[in-house]
Amino acid sequence: MRRLFVFLALLLSMSMQAQESADVHRFDYAAHAPLDIKEAGLEHRGKVTIHDISYPSPRGGRVPAYLVVPEGKGPFAAIVWGHWYWATSEFANRKEFLEEAVALAPAGVVSLLTTGPIGRPGYEQPKSPFTDESAAYMEQQVIDMRRGADLLLARKDVDAKRLAYVGHSYNASVGGILSGIEKRFRAYVLMAGGLSFEVDRKTKPYQDIRNRMGGEKFDAVLAKYAYLDPGKYVAHAAPATVFLQYAAKENFLSPEVSRQYAELVSEPKMYKLYDCPHALNAAARKDRVQFLAEQLRLKKVPDNVGANVPELPQPAQ
Repeated sequence: MRRLFVFLALLLSMSMQAQESADVHRFDYAAHAPLDIKEAGLEHRGKVTIHDISYPSPRGGRVPAYLVVPEGKGPFAAIVWGHWYWATSEFANRKEFLEEAVALAPAGVVSLLTTGPIGRPGYEQPKSPFTDESAAYMEQQVIDMRRGADLLLARKDVDAKRLAYVGHSYNASVGGILSGIEKRFRAYVLMAGGLSFEVDRKTKPYQDIRNRMGGEKFDAVLAKYAYLDPGKYVAHAAPATVFLQYAAKENFLSPEVSRQYAELVSEPKMYKLYDCPHALNAAARKDRVQFLAEQLRLKKVPDNVGANVPELPQPAQ
């Protein structure tokens, strides 16, 4: 009987590994395709240059982005930044972290700040987060960020061993997926984003949706899109270090929910809660800069770097 249990456990393990492998392959793309970077303009901020560029998305269309480059030959550290998706915010695009990226550039950082599909021509808001269309947008964003890493690492002035990812809200969830499949990032900062379907489904808002949809239908939908559950990936973020930043004044992502997310993330990790709404605040930015400086071994980062970066306005909830 014991042998039978061992055999069944082995079969289950092999089945789960095969499924996880299939899930990872959903985010495959032609990594060696030409980058085809196009520049629309540039701006100089002292010794920092902001390039207005775009590059092809493997899923169609082009990704608008800012490429922020410091003066000098490098080798520089590099960061891919992902903005929040708050629909009524004027910063639901590549502008959210621009001032922060400019402030970090003199410390030796090249930054890529993209605009996700919601800010691109032709985007239409899906009727529900539980649709093939919504799933396709999430897949595209994960792949576009991987392609962004390709773009940065193709630069001769970038140190491939000092690459980080910063994502807020929706793009924190994207970063959760990336953390398990994209091992070129040395560090991740995940800000106020959902990181587990399994944690979420126990909350009252999800239970209310389940009651409205019907239990079997809701469970079937979650099972269909389980491959997009960041919780499946954040447990495998190591060896990257993950810094989780959450807000205490949230309607849905409560401190208790965020702590449960943190328990799922592999070591090494950091978790910090801030007394603010979803936009987070200056204290979070200061901690984020310090974390990135340590992880990316940045040179001469002043204590007040980013102090003049304007607060991200928090729209009414």
